[in-house]
Amino acid sequence: MSGGVARAFKLEKGEFVPVAWSFAYFFCLLCGYYILRPLRDEMGIQGGVDALAWVFSATFILMLAVVPAFGWAVARFSRRGVVVASYGFFVVNLLVFFLLLRAEIEPTWTARAFFVWVSVFNLFVISLFWSVMNDMFDQAQALRLFGLIAAGGSLGAIAGPGLTTLLVERVGPVNLLPLSAALLIIAVVCALQVMQRAGSQTGAAPNARVRSESVWAGATHVARSPYLLGICVFIVFYSALSTFLYFEQARIVENAFDSSAQRTQVFAAMDLATNTLTLALQFFATARLVAWLGLPIALAMIPVAVAAGFGALGLAPTLAVLVVFQVVRRAGNYAITKPAREMLFSVVSSEDKYKAKNFIDTVVYRGGDAASGWLFTGLSAIGLGLSALAFAAVPLATLWALFGIMLGRARRARERGQDDQETTTQIHRGGI
Repeated sequence: MSGGVARAFKLEKGEFVPVAWSFAYFFCLLCGYYILRPLRDEMGIQGGVDALAWVFSATFILMLAVVPAFGWAVARFSRRGVVVASYGFFVVNLLVFFLLLRAEIEPTWTARAFFVWVSVFNLFVISLFWSVMNDMFDQAQALRLFGLIAAGGSLGAIAGPGLTTLLVERVGPVNLLPLSAALLIIAVVCALQVMQRAGSQTGAAPNARVRSESVWAGATHVARSPYLLGICVFIVFYSALSTFLYFEQARIVENAFDSSAQRTQVFAAMDLATNTLTLALQFFATARLVAWLGLPIALAMIPVAVAAGFGALGLAPTLAVLVVFQVVRRAGNYAITKPAREMLFSVVSSEDKYKAKNFIDTVVYRGGDAASGWLFTGLSAIGLGLSALAFAAVPLATLWALFGIMLGRARRARERGQDDQETTTQIHRGGI
């Protein structure tokens, strides 16, 4: 690796190989997911926009069932075992859906179940990915490297819809499921390499176990920590506003097109535009923006943009405004808000990086989805149109921005407290 490449991406000695494996790991995960995503979104419309709140609630209920199973796995398997068992479980699920859809067994209910499953799959595999990253790289490395590693996911998110667009007419949507499963298997191989390569430097052994208190220890840890509760509030704001926009998107796209193929093409085109913009930002802007503006401002940037976007959508609830707003919001989230949000977990314990983080990223996230889905449905039922619903989201986005600033400052204070404690410990031990 040349010195110019190392300087461009802020890589230090010994970091290239584990970062490259991490990059490939995230590429495979998101490539596999984005092969599935356009099909999921079209199934949501086919199931009825008015029924989306029920689908979101079903997703949340499934999360409540899956989280204890994940806690059970964390308590009994090594770090390596948790990764292999979790991803292996999802590979089997994909192959079962492939057989059900190929055989056309209860296609309507299978399609609805697939929508729910993809929502659960997405959250768990990506949450587990970031848990591994936070465990394998220390706090200083997280600030320098997470933007670059996230770019691997962005490349996968471009390749996924690209493959779907290229292959769907030739092989059919259902026959893309084994390809997604194969990519998930490759991701497991990459994850094992990351744990081996990065762990040899940081001392995080792949076969180490994460100490467990109970299957709901993640929820217990969150309840005891004001800092983790703050992250929960931030996630709820994000999920609520994302759900409001998703429901508006479903209605606008449904009204704009009669053809299922056209709707799928629109979703795929939005994914492609979003992920291309995300990749450019992550390669050249994420690390510099966080370093220049600081984490508090980085956490508030996209909420401010979301407030402006909902204002524009309220004035003109059209397909063109929706597409621009959705692409900017999602690209900003993937390139700036998501890496910045993951940095919040670099100052918590190893156990919380797995158990509390997965509880937040799954149950809290999908709980916010379900609640806001019913809120949107309720407001629609009393007569609020798309414009009024968009305007109602503006103050929520403003509060989200303010909370992002507060949470970024809390993380900085927590990091300083850890540094002070480590210095004191070294003095007592005669290290200084």
